[in-house]
This record gives sequence, structure tokens and C-alpha cells, in this order.
Amino acid sequence: MPLAILTKSSAELGRALLRASRDLAPIITVIALFQILVLHQPFPELLSILAGLGLVIIGLALFVVGLDIGLFPLGETLAEEFARKGSLFWLLLFAFALGAGTTVAEPALIAVTREGAKAAAEAGLIENISASIDRYALGVRLTVALSVGAAIVLGVLRILRGWSLPVLIVGGYMLVMLMTLFAPKEIVGLAYDSGGVTTSTVTVPLVTALGVGLARTIRGRDPLTDGFGLIALASLTPMIFVMLFGLIVH
Repeated sequence: MPLAILTKSSAELGRALLRASRDLAPIITVIALFQILVLHQPFPELLSILAGLGLVIIGLALFVVGLDIGLFPLGETLAEEFARKGSLFWLLLFAFALGAGTTVAEPALIAVTREGAKAAAEAGLIENISASIDRYALGVRLTVALSVGAAIVLGVLRILRGWSLPVLIVGGYMLVMLMTLFAPKEIVGLAYDSGGVTTSTVTVPLVTALGVGLARTIRGRDPLTDGFGLIALASLTPMIFVMLFGLIVH
């Protein structure tokens, strides 16, 4: 049995390596053409670049295989088990903890909030010392985490109650536009970017698996029409929460 699993995983890894190479080929081609034909410059440190590309391909392949054999099945199984237990409180608590916990661990969010804090310090909004920068970045990061947790809870309730996703999305973006008029201009751009970087490598697989697994378990729900949409909500709420953070802090 372990040998069969190892053989299957090796085959999946091989296919993932081919797919990653194929997906990166257009990007590599465009960069090479512009470097050679437009800029007329040789590649600096060509061996380092090739080694880096190789590592990127291997990393993408391992990441995709890991999602298929680990995160997706785990998220779906947990959603199905909570749905079968029938406890709304524990299901919503799990949804909130999953959304907030995965968001805190997002590397892209960590980087963006750190740069946002540095920019705020340079603009004189906060003290330009490491402690203030770290505190500000952590505040934005925790705000985004809370917003994603709330979004996942709202998304789970939507699946359970059959609420309309377009109504929630349109209403949410109307609130974003309204808050943009009142939020400090220094925080608006960071709020918008927070919505984009939140749904990245860690959050998306688990949240998607949660929604699909939940819709698959509940009678009368379609995994295709009801199981997706959590990511859209998770991208929307950080903009609202971060602008609210800016109104309070600034």
C-alpha cells in the first residue's frame, strides 16, 4: 500500500512538473525576447537565473501536488464532518478560525502590511521607529485576518441559508465605495491591495475546499453553484475592515 501511494505521488509530481514548465514557458519566452531583441542585452548571471527558474518550477509542482493530496481533501473532510454533526456554533467557529488563521500566515499579506507600515512612517502618520512600524503592520494584518474570518462565516451562512451571492457582492462593493469617500486617503490604496493579497497560497485552497465540501454534504446544495464564492467574500471584506481601521487610527 505505501508503495502504491508513493508510485501514484511520483506520477502526479511528474505531471505537475510538466504542467509547471508549460505554464511558465510563455513568461520566460516574453522576457527572453524583450531582453534579446528589444533591450539588446545579455542576461546577467545566466546560470543563477536558470537555477532560479528550475527551483520555481519544482516549487510550483510540489505546491500543486501538496494541494491535491493534502489541503483539498483535508478541507473537504473537515467541512463534511462538521456538517454531519449538525452544530451550527462549532461550524461557524471553525469557519472563522480557518479564515483568520490562514490569513495571518499569508506571506503576501505580511509583505504588503510591512511595506504599508514603512510608507505610513515615511509619510509622518506614525513614528518612524521599528516598534511603531511593527505595531502598525501587525494591526493591519490582524484587521485583515478578522475580516476574512467574518467573510468565511458569512459565506458558510450563505451556503446553509441559500442566500444570493450576487446580492452580497454588489452590496459589499457599494459599501466599499461609500467608505472610500470617508476613509483617509493614505489608507485607501493599502485597503484595496489587502483585498487582493489576502486570497493567496494558504487561504484559497482550504477555504475553497471548505465551501465545496459543505455544499456537497448539505442536501439541496450544488457544489458548483453554492460551493464557490467564499473567496470573493474574503477579497471584499478586507477593504472594508482596513478602511475602518484607518478611520480609527488616523
